[in-house]
Amino acid sequence: MGRPYRDGPSMRDASLSGLEIWLAGTPAELDAAVRALTTAGRLAWRGAPRPMTGADAGRARMYVRLTVTPTRRTNRPARPDCDEGAAVLPFPDRRQHAG
Repeated sequence: MGRPYRDGPSMRDASLSGLEIWLAGTPAELDAAVRALTTAGRLAWRGAPRPMTGADAGRARMYVRLTVTPTRRTNRPARPDCDEGAAVLPFPDRRQHAG
């Protein structure tokens, strides 16, 4: 019989790079988290969910690695001089009620 299957990168693989994340949650939460993370980068590795025990029964942990390209955040646009038709809510002046 051969060696047991090892779920993870091999020493023969290229050196690890990218964003490494350990996730823990229900299977549905793990799937949703992976979908959300893949909007930020390319999924380079998704480990198998490993069931947790004890107080965490019903949850699993999973290793995920993403290749994320850092982007430079642009400056926010300047605030307009007018409200451009936005409604202004009539909040009471709190200073009047202090005391």
